[in-house]
Amino acid sequence: MTAHRPIRTAGDLAEAGLIDASAEEAISRVASRYAIAISPAVADLIDRADPHDPIARQFVPDAAELTLTPEERADPIGDGAHSPVPGIVHRYPDRVLLKAVHVCPVYCRFCFRREMVGPQGLGTLTPAELDAAIAYLAAHPEIWEVILTGGDPLVLSPRRLQEILERLGAIEHVKVVRFHTRVPVVEPHRIDADLIAALKSSGKATYVALHANHPRELTGEARGAAARLIDAGIVMISQSVLLKGVNDDPEVLAELMRAFVETRIKPYYLHHPDLAPGTGHFRLSIEEGQALVASLRGRVSGLCQPTYILDIPGGYGKAVISASSIEAEGGGCYTVTDFRGNAHTYPPQG
Repeated sequence: MTAHRPIRTAGDLAEAGLIDASAEEAISRVASRYAIAISPAVADLIDRADPHDPIARQFVPDAAELTLTPEERADPIGDGAHSPVPGIVHRYPDRVLLKAVHVCPVYCRFCFRREMVGPQGLGTLTPAELDAAIAYLAAHPEIWEVILTGGDPLVLSPRRLQEILERLGAIEHVKVVRFHTRVPVVEPHRIDADLIAALKSSGKATYVALHANHPRELTGEARGAAARLIDAGIVMISQSVLLKGVNDDPEVLAELMRAFVETRIKPYYLHHPDLAPGTGHFRLSIEEGQALVASLRGRVSGLCQPTYILDIPGGYGKAVISASSIEAEGGGCYTVTDFRGNAHTYPPQG
């Protein structure tokens, strides 16, 4: 079944054959808390005959999202603890996140910002808030890189993006601009000449980090969108999340990383799933993740090796899971050392 418009409600899901009508009531309860959006390109990728389809698992709501565990947090990686002004997260000295918009073309069911994004989330920065965010960037000469995220920054029109990027271009100490997005996969038609020109309008070194978690997401249309960006001089890297029932298989993970490299996208980060509310059914244990990542060594080229990382809950930054920064304790807990040398306890898999 081909979808011609975004799917946004439990009724839409049932009409598209993505849930049984008997599940509508439970899914409506999920929708009342967490946003739903599935683009036509994603809906067309879902195998409705497969009850365990890995694309559906990422985007089709599940009643399991209403099951919360004690270790889960509304802000699992601590954005709020490092937000000096709305829209800015300044966790590391030389780089910041700029969250101009909290809207996405699709909503991942495992999203670590699920309490902040969507129609019930934080919305788009007001002109005054954007002015304050740009002023903060200009006033901090240690900021070398600005990472536009959200939400998905590529939902903004080329005109809006160009306005923001020209303002970043006027800040001399900002040298690199990076975008985190799913758009080349979920709405590949949006990657056109106008959008590409807007992305390059800062005059800075420009990177696009593409979020994809399963090799089937890298369709011919998605690869074409990536090629348009790369051929225009934009460097692409990947970010993926290690997800139970999606890519927790050595062959699937290897195929995903090869697909990135074939598309001229350098594998960058493989995230351990965050402790976001209602996402326990996606999480693996750290040992399971370590074994999967170890399986890539020798299985695929060095070009295909991502860095497996954990965002330390509470806003303490990233730790490389394969490194000595994470050590097992008793009872399934871990000691995680952040980039400042401080130790934190990470809870066991529930």
